Amino acid sequence: MRQEPQASPYRPDPQINTVADWLGDQVPPANFPKHILRWRDDAHAATVGLSGLSDEAWIAHFGRFEALEGNLPQPLALRYHGHQFRHYNPELGDGRGFLFAQMRDSADRLMDLGTKGSGVTPWSRQGDGRLTLKGAMREILATTMLEALGANTSKTFSVIETGEHLHRGDEPSPTRSAVLVRLSHGHIRIGSFQRLMALEEDAHLAALVDYALAQYPGPAAPAGVPDAENPAVILLHQVVERLADMAASYVASGFVHGVLNTDNMNITGESFDYGPWRWLPAWDASFTAAYFDHAGLYAFGRQGEAIRWNCGQLAVALRPLAETAPLVAALERFEPIFQRRLAQRVLWRLGVQEVGPEEDAAALNVIGKALAASGLSPDVFFHVHRGGRLLEGLPEAVPGALDHPLWHENAAPTNHIDEVERIWAAIDAGDDWQVLHDHTAAIARLGEALGEPLKTVGHQ
Repeated sequence: MRQEPQASPYRPDPQINTVADWLGDQVPPANFPKHILRWRDDAHAATVGLSGLSDEAWIAHFGRFEALEGNLPQPLALRYHGHQFRHYNPELGDGRGFLFAQMRDSADRLMDLGTKGSGVTPWSRQGDGRLTLKGAMREILATTMLEALGANTSKTFSVIETGEHLHRGDEPSPTRSAVLVRLSHGHIRIGSFQRLMALEEDAHLAALVDYALAQYPGPAAPAGVPDAENPAVILLHQVVERLADMAASYVASGFVHGVLNTDNMNITGESFDYGPWRWLPAWDASFTAAYFDHAGLYAFGRQGEAIRWNCGQLAVALRPLAETAPLVAALERFEPIFQRRLAQRVLWRLGVQEVGPEEDAAALNVIGKALAASGLSPDVFFHVHRGGRLLEGLPEAVPGALDHPLWHENAAPTNHIDEVERIWAAIDAGDDWQVLHDHTAAIARLGEALGEPLKTVGHQ
């Protein structure tokens, strides 16, 4: 069975203060005209000791952003650069979000509460610093489904409707506004390192490496690799492992993130920042999620390549701290880790046993060919063929693979675009939030049926 999040007392620990002077800017939150609580994730709030807040206290902290006791006295908008569709942009940073608080969870991990739609910052450029309510609803759906499918993802901690009317060019406007809070194991991005390298702040670059290794610990560099004691080399090995696994989780989930820029790559390997995401309507390597991705750079079948390229940009950013050869050696591990984790994740989702690397790779090939030939969406395919039923040439089913009653029903829940639009229409037209709660409950049941997910890699 899937383990429930474990409760913990509230333990504030704003470690970001040790690097805040050169990593971010203190900012005030927006003053919103209304605060209507639409979503609170008490299960994950319990892991950081915040589930006992009343709705009034919740709104005070996550709508008006009154400081939590013992935590950051003022929010911090982080500074970073990044490659956006492989064009370098030095004018990035948290343009409509900030780091609000840090605390320890039940596993003693350092956790961040970060925002989206919380107001203008020095990095907003021409933006209004706001988030649409539909965008917030879509993030709830994305994180809930990825969590069910075993991916390492940020959690949608809170959504509060804020009473403003926003104009957007890609949806009917004016539209409703919201502020969202995410719970994540860190918000340090590849772009954070790129900025320090570009500004030739080598001492700060080394300090950020040390911060990352201390706060997001992982294994030592593998035995026998060059320069294995260098902190920058150790960090790159960890990030390569984590992001190769994240890429594999996208493919196994049939998920297209849409905007895999280096400023959207968290060094913890958590998937986050959900904009134009989509789930595949059918197995199609060329399928794109973002209407503006005209070249298909971040198409479904190119996500592994894109994320590996981003790891390469981290290697470039770490070059002031390490020689080229050991950084290249770390990068060369990406593809075999990605392929191994993809096989493991697909077999886990299908409910058949792992046998060994060669046998699992062969099984993955059988599954891939059957999936492409079926014309089905991955969601439907994995439901119909759960436990290897109706497929030949696969290992045996995991014991109990078909025990859950979901596998004997006609279909499992999906986040296909028609479902997303159906849910939004109910909210937008009739303020009916029950349809969202019913859908996320069905997704949670899918996670329960799939059972305990694979452990993510690159963490201790």
